[in-house]
Amino acid sequence: MHTPQAHDTKTETFAARSRTDLIVIHCADTPAKMDVGATEIRKWHKERGWKDIGYHFVIRRNGEIEKGRHHAQVGAHVLGFNNTSLGICMVGREQNYSEAQWRSLAYLVLQATRYYKGTKVVGHCDLDPVKKKHCPGFDAKAWWAREVASALDGRSRGKAA
Repeated sequence: MHTPQAHDTKTETFAARSRTDLIVIHCADTPAKMDVGATEIRKWHKERGWKDIGYHFVIRRNGEIEKGRHHAQVGAHVLGFNNTSLGICMVGREQNYSEAQWRSLAYLVLQATRYYKGTKVVGHCDLDPVKKKHCPGFDAKAWWAREVASALDGRSRGKAA
C-alpha cells in the first residue's frame, strides 16, 4: 500500500489522522529579522505543488500561534511520519527564537499533549537526521523534558538551555 509522503502531491489528502503518536517541532529556517506566518508558508508550500501548508501550527516571532492545516488532518511536514504526527513550525532557525516564541511553544505543546494523550515530542531532526539535522535547531526531546520537570516544580521557564 502506498503511504502519502510530504512531497507526494498526487496522493496527498486532507484525511483525518487515525492516531497521533508524535508532536514534531520544526523551524522555518528564516533569518532572525524575517517574520512570516502561516499565510506566507502556505504560499511557499503551494508553490511547491502541495495542496496546503504542511504544518498544523506556526509560531510567529511575536509568539502569535497561527493555524495551518486542521490539527486532526494528516500533515505534510515530515517524510514517513505525516500519518501519525502533529507539526509545529517555529519561525526562525537555530537559536534565534524570541522569548515569546518559547512561551507559545511551551503552551501549544502542553495543550497538544493533553489533547493527544501519550504523544512524544520530537524535533524534525530526530526523524530525519541526515537531511534535516538542524531542524528545529535545538534538542526538542530534552527541551520538553525540562518543561515538564519545570512544570512539576511549579516554575515556568519556557526556554531551551
